[in-house]
Amino acid sequence: MIAVVDYHKGNLKSVERGLIAAGGDAFVTDDAAAIARADAVVLPGVGAFADASATMRDLGQMEAVRDRIAAGAPFLGICLGMHLLFEEGTEGAPDEDDETSTHNAPGLAVLPGVVAAMPRTDAEGRAYKVPHVGWNTLAPPAYPAEGSVSGALPASVGSGGAVDLHQASSARAGQPCGLSVRAGLPERLEVDGPPAVQVDFNCPLFAGIPAGEYFYFTHSYIAPSGPFVVAETAHSVTFPCAVQYRDTAFGVQFHPEKSSDAGAAVLRNFVSIVKGA
Repeated sequence: MIAVVDYHKGNLKSVERGLIAAGGDAFVTDDAAAIARADAVVLPGVGAFADASATMRDLGQMEAVRDRIAAGAPFLGICLGMHLLFEEGTEGAPDEDDETSTHNAPGLAVLPGVVAAMPRTDAEGRAYKVPHVGWNTLAPPAYPAEGSVSGALPASVGSGGAVDLHQASSARAGQPCGLSVRAGLPERLEVDGPPAVQVDFNCPLFAGIPAGEYFYFTHSYIAPSGPFVVAETAHSVTFPCAVQYRDTAFGVQFHPEKSSDAGAAVLRNFVSIVKGA
């Protein structure tokens, strides 16, 4: 059974229908105990980071989701659901517009870094509409792949208590999920057509899906970069649009349930991962 986490925001049924159409056995729930028993977890994405974080903590969902990921259960975060994989988010947090603030909202802390607002201009000063809404192509990272993040979650994750973000970051020292952005990352990717060089995605979530395929986006915030990135796109800047933790935990910035045949293929791949787990 695939639990679609209900943190009292929208688009749950479309995600549930997409998973069922892909051959999965899915159900929507806000019950932390049901999430803890599920074979796999999908965290859909509508709303603000801080509100979702607060609701998930109040309902006990944060702990349940962390525990399932730590146990190796397949996981898929969609849009905000991908953002919540990270340590913190600025969206909706106190002092959101203060870049020096330390009062960001806490996420699941599975991946390191802070989810922040998408820039409204590119490196050349050209203006872009934010929210970013519409169809964009995906490409593998434009720098040498370092593999997905592996190893155990920090001791503070899945322990049944609140996450100590400083401890979580320190526990990752020496692991391949360091937060530094790799050299050579381009300012922008060509998003009006397929990349000049076709490279296969090194991720089972994109099995059979070529680089340059179009997916549907709607968001104003972007995740940080790192060795966990398995796909990128660009609007004002190049940003991660798919991430991976270990072998079975994934996040995507786009909405597969709204991305026609390509999105349906991603959901079928996830269901295959669930059935093979």
